[in-house]
Amino acid sequence: MKPSFRVHAFRMLPGDDVMPQLKKFITDNQIEAGFIMSAVGSLTKYTIRFTNQPEGTQAQGHFEVVSLTGLLGTEGNHVHLSVSDSTGRTIGGHLLDGNLVYTTLEVVIGEDLDHSYQRETDPTFGYKELVVKNRDK
Repeated sequence: MKPSFRVHAFRMLPGDDVMPQLKKFITDNQIEAGFIMSAVGSLTKYTIRFTNQPEGTQAQGHFEVVSLTGLLGTEGNHVHLSVSDSTGRTIGGHLLDGNLVYTTLEVVIGEDLDHSYQRETDPTFGYKELVVKNRDK
């Protein structure tokens, strides 16, 4: 039986901006239904948006990535980030552009080969939300 998913792993380098790099990887590999399996690394700057807030929040320093989770695809992405500072204080929210890698960010992405993740406007709040579709085989 053919596996229904594939695993991709790559490393982001110092100074890379996380979200644009994720988007580039997804586009370059034509991943229609991806999910972040693991991510370990550090940042010198984070930019995240907290729930129900219109604007992002930024900070500079040295931060450990303690969680990077989300769904990725050529039709759109939804990713959350949590980071901790040197005292262990942890903060998290919706990943935006402007998260700069300090030493490394090692990322493992799973790819669901049976589905495509699409984003369609949900009338409840007007946001583009996930719609999972079967891939034509």
